[in-house]
Amino acid sequence: MQLIKPDININFISKRKFAFSISIVMIIISFFSLIIHKGPRYGIDFAGGTLIQVKFNTPVNLDDVRSGLNQLELGKSSVQEFGDKKDNEYLIRTDVSISSSQDFTSKVKKALEYTTGNEVQIRRVEMVGPQVGKDLREKALFAMFYALLFITIYISGRFELKWILSGVMAGALMVAVYLLSLFNVGVAFFISVAVVVTLILFWFLELKYAMGAIVALIHDIIITVGIFSICDKEFSLPIIAALLTIIGYSLNDTIVVFDRIRENLRKYNKNTLEVVINKSVNETLSRTILTSFTTLFAVVTLFVLGGGIIHDFAFAMIVGVVIGTYSSIFVASPILLAWQKHGKKK
Repeated sequence: MQLIKPDININFISKRKFAFSISIVMIIISFFSLIIHKGPRYGIDFAGGTLIQVKFNTPVNLDDVRSGLNQLELGKSSVQEFGDKKDNEYLIRTDVSISSSQDFTSKVKKALEYTTGNEVQIRRVEMVGPQVGKDLREKALFAMFYALLFITIYISGRFELKWILSGVMAGALMVAVYLLSLFNVGVAFFISVAVVVTLILFWFLELKYAMGAIVALIHDIIITVGIFSICDKEFSLPIIAALLTIIGYSLNDTIVVFDRIRENLRKYNKNTLEVVINKSVNETLSRTILTSFTTLFAVVTLFVLGGGIIHDFAFAMIVGVVIGTYSSIFVASPILLAWQKHGKKK
């Protein structure tokens, strides 16, 4: 099935400077939002604390709910509507880790029923200690960093046959990150430094395909995280799962384009690299759009009908699919062209 004619010839490469400008602006806005909000807004999974989901028979006043919580001395807490308004469900978050025993549940129920004058159902109580939340944050960062390193080995080996070189480089970076993690150094800081060092090594070792793929993936993650920050949405374990899924989706799209570029470089070896890249992107455009629309249809359905629990996960996937499709065309492929110009200067 083809939505686009096979002989289409859109000059994507000529728009690369404009696309780079858009990407830079989005990344700057993402960083600016994270600075204003002092980093991502962590959920219970990462920040620690207690989450209580309650359901009332009829609508209630949020001030009455807060009044009931004040009687329980739960520390700093927040209340927000959850799911559809007609469901009368609310999420209560507190930064204090409290045991989810039957005694605590009954105290919450009695206090809320007293202040709201409404029957309450306690749907769930989740508690995460602050140390557990810190460990989960660090493991999530390590998971994304190691995923990027293993991707570099695969890309370098498949497209440039540099299995050993990329493997040694990735192994050295893993050892360095592990040793740094033994010292009292912020995990986010030294992983950020490790990513920058990785990109510098790509440049000097001339791992152009790996660099194109990794820059596109970092681009996708930063913008997705930035949009979450702008929308003031929480980061939780399902969101980390969504980010890792986005990495896989975007990488798959990039590999398809890279494969066609490699084939066309052999077939049209007399043409310039700019012409070959543009032809390859156009030849894979139908497949890219079909895959993106199919995936978007599924995640939009989850977003609309999936309920509050999966709402943020689906939102992250929608953003990731759109940004990942864009980066495969306008970020990953043009980096190969930048490499050719760099080689001519050398």
